Amino acid sequence: MKIAQNLIALIALLFGLVTVIAGSNVLLGSDPGYIVFLPLLIYNTMMGFVYVGASILIWRRFRQGMYLALSIFMLNLVVLAGIYFLYTQGDSVAIDSLRAMTLRTVVWLVLSAGLVWLTRRSQHSDPRSDT
Repeated sequence: MKIAQNLIALIALLFGLVTVIAGSNVLLGSDPGYIVFLPLLIYNTMMGFVYVGASILIWRRFRQGMYLALSIFMLNLVVLAGIYFLYTQGDSVAIDSLRAMTLRTVVWLVLSAGLVWLTRRSQHSDPRSDT
């Protein structure tokens, strides 16, 4: 179980670092090659720091990390729904932004599902376990 927990934490860390670097580069003037929806860019860049924090929490305090991962997934899902709505209304949201937000949401869904599965697995093997 510890190996799976560490793997999930590592994926969250790497995803967070890539998010911060990519977002910061665009905020500092790099052209991503598509129309940038600035509120989404700022949100994603800030969330990159949250992803890094979540990775540390997953590694050190598993249960709290799981709750943060679930919260990240839910928040990303709400943002995805919002930008999907804007996209369908013809606002200045590029399809690439929609795809990128979908990727972020799916990544955190998978990470959260993995953490929930690990929690349930540990509870079945030791009912007194609080991971």
